[in-house]
Amino acid sequence: MRVSVFTEPHRGASYDDQLRLARLAEESGFEGYLRADHYQSMGEELALPGPTDAWLTLAALARETSRIRLGTLVTSATFRLPGPLAVMVAQVDQMSGGRVDLGIGAGWYAREHTAYGLPFPSVGERFDRLAEQLEVITGLWRTPVGDRFSFHGDHYQLVDAPALPKPAQPAGPPIIIGGRGPKRTPELAAQFADEFNMPFKSVAETAAAYDRVTKACHRTGRTEQGRPPLTMSAGIVIAIGRTDAEAQRRAAPLHEKSALPPEDPVIGSPAQLVDRIGEFAAVGTSRVHLRFIDLADLDHLELVAAEVLPQLG
Repeated sequence: MRVSVFTEPHRGASYDDQLRLARLAEESGFEGYLRADHYQSMGEELALPGPTDAWLTLAALARETSRIRLGTLVTSATFRLPGPLAVMVAQVDQMSGGRVDLGIGAGWYAREHTAYGLPFPSVGERFDRLAEQLEVITGLWRTPVGDRFSFHGDHYQLVDAPALPKPAQPAGPPIIIGGRGPKRTPELAAQFADEFNMPFKSVAETAAAYDRVTKACHRTGRTEQGRPPLTMSAGIVIAIGRTDAEAQRRAAPLHEKSALPPEDPVIGSPAQLVDRIGEFAAVGTSRVHLRFIDLADLDHLELVAAEVLPQLG
């Protein structure tokens, strides 16, 4: 089982907080450190010191770490144009020596768009734009050096782009597409993704999502084309403690009012988390992203590293 740390710095974390946790995750044996891409907290609090940009942060972490994979769950397609995003991610991949994963989605949180003056079209248009962004990003990365890339879509047009720089990873950073959507999300994952992620839901809901994506892979011809099978991953919100009181203390933020949809956290002992990961493995999960709520709670990460990771093999 591949195990990554997932964080939400928009809840209130500086760059230094993130650097400290990423370095500790690397030292403790986690495979990856991924972060959300949001510009505002999900509640009414200000979440001081305020938001940090996902790709600026990952660029800095790329130079301050040496082994751990870095990425987003997920970059919002409404925040950045696809051409500059392809350049940005390719550069961070180079800076990291080829350790980047690009999680990308359509965007969903209207309030942060309004707050920072970002357009927020209808859900249908957001998915149309996401599909075109995936075409552009993968097209730019895969265009041979010396050739040009052009694209004529309904929302984005590129003419004779030099398609540079190239990522360090020859096929480009692995693309993660995830979510609960029953139609377009599975289709986009089957067409473009290397990993499908179901975020923070029950094992049964996750298994159902995997089934939808597997069927989409057959419909789109991915399986028949001989492309590698999708990595199936799951996000798990955790509040783990040596005692029940410690676990409940770590779970307290989960009871606050939030714009997030209902989640299925693991609140309890390291053994309970091992059991839940085993349940996910039984339905086809090969990578989990553990969401640590408080980035300053380094003891939480150390506990999971010491008492959970060794049991996963």
